[in-house]
Amino acid sequence: MKPIRGRFEKDAAEVVKEYTLSLPYDKHLYRQDIAGSIAHTRMMARQNIISEKDAELIIMGLVSIRREIEQGTFPFRPELEDIHMNIEARLTERIGEVAGKLHTGRSRNDQIAVDMRLFIKETTSETVNKLRSLQRALVGLAEREQDVIMPGYTHLQRAQPILLAHHLLAYFEMLERDIARFHNCFRCADVLPLGSGALAGVTYPIDRYFLAQELGFSSISQNSLDAVSDRDFVVEYIADASMAMMHLSRMAEELILWSSSEFGFIEIDDSYATGSSIMPQKKNPDVAELARGKTGRVYGNLMGILTVMKGLPLAYNRDLQEDKEGLFDTIDTLHSTIEAFTGMVATLKINSERTIEAVGKGYLTATDIADYLVGKGLPFREAYDVVARLVRYASSQQKELSQLTLEEYQSFSPLFGQDVYVITAESSIEARDVIGGTAFRQVAMQIARVKKIIERDTHDGD
Repeated sequence: MKPIRGRFEKDAAEVVKEYTLSLPYDKHLYRQDIAGSIAHTRMMARQNIISEKDAELIIMGLVSIRREIEQGTFPFRPELEDIHMNIEARLTERIGEVAGKLHTGRSRNDQIAVDMRLFIKETTSETVNKLRSLQRALVGLAEREQDVIMPGYTHLQRAQPILLAHHLLAYFEMLERDIARFHNCFRCADVLPLGSGALAGVTYPIDRYFLAQELGFSSISQNSLDAVSDRDFVVEYIADASMAMMHLSRMAEELILWSSSEFGFIEIDDSYATGSSIMPQKKNPDVAELARGKTGRVYGNLMGILTVMKGLPLAYNRDLQEDKEGLFDTIDTLHSTIEAFTGMVATLKINSERTIEAVGKGYLTATDIADYLVGKGLPFREAYDVVARLVRYASSQQKELSQLTLEEYQSFSPLFGQDVYVITAESSIEARDVIGGTAFRQVAMQIARVKKIIERDTHDGD
């Protein structure tokens, strides 16, 4: 089978052949392309567009081609441009002229649209499963280190005592929102475009509902122009991936900080760190650093597809060939990052002595002392002012609040009593016993809750 020439008398120039070639990346869609072709063939036989005998021959040939590709023996031909024409040409070689009937009532425009939608549906499910694995690792670490106290930060300054588990569960919530977005991406892709033809529909008595059932789509497209030119689901996947990478990058930043000598809160397992080429003492958090860097790469892919789409008139334009490389790169980047983080989180070692030491410095219970004065009847703003002056004094004396004498406390307010010494990091945490708070009881309840979410989603997936 020769490349499509149509009305042209001349072959394309070599530079044009190279420039328009999409086979190196769209060959990843071979499974979806063959699945769509098999469903289309069955539908045509069912509708008496082609004979049952021809349909059986075509399907047999397509199955054998799929086997060839999976076994690595398929003779890919770059001059045929894309995966569609490579499969059709190979089908002709295997079963003869009857292969030409496969393209009846179909265009490459709706063919690639169905391939891409099938691919996105499969990929989003895989992405969600990987995110769930990372969530399990986070919850496992949170449960294992459930009683570890650490400083909570705002503006990267020590603020209030929190539980490490509470901090880790914040990332669970971020990833849960990512999962919800990918579920929505699945729904966006779950619309059958096949039957739209090149742009205006087809003249054959096709059964699109049968095609939707065969290919597992929950609905069919209602406008052929939109169906062949829509790539919103690709944009959505890359946008969702950008958000997920942003969350992973935030986690990466904290793992980098916490593993430094200045913090010393964690130790990254040797299998997820690297050394220095010149400094033998170094243990670098390269996995986290690379994730931070690769986030920008995914952002670039998002800007790329948005820019491709922004000026396209209806219906199909060859610009849409550019929807694949960035998508495939995004998937590879996101999936490999999630996998690396899952192993890294699962093997983290927590230095609770350093976290407790950090909690003891920096006046982290100052807000609790202000609340203590409020409990004695002082308006909060006055209590805030008293404690601000108290902290300033303690800092000038190079003391922590727990080291001040009662006389020193009372020099700032007579409302202070011996019970002020009951205020500790532990009491500060316990006092925040509200839904979503860092109290021991609340965090234990949240761990139980998120474990049920993971378990329920796992069973639903099965």
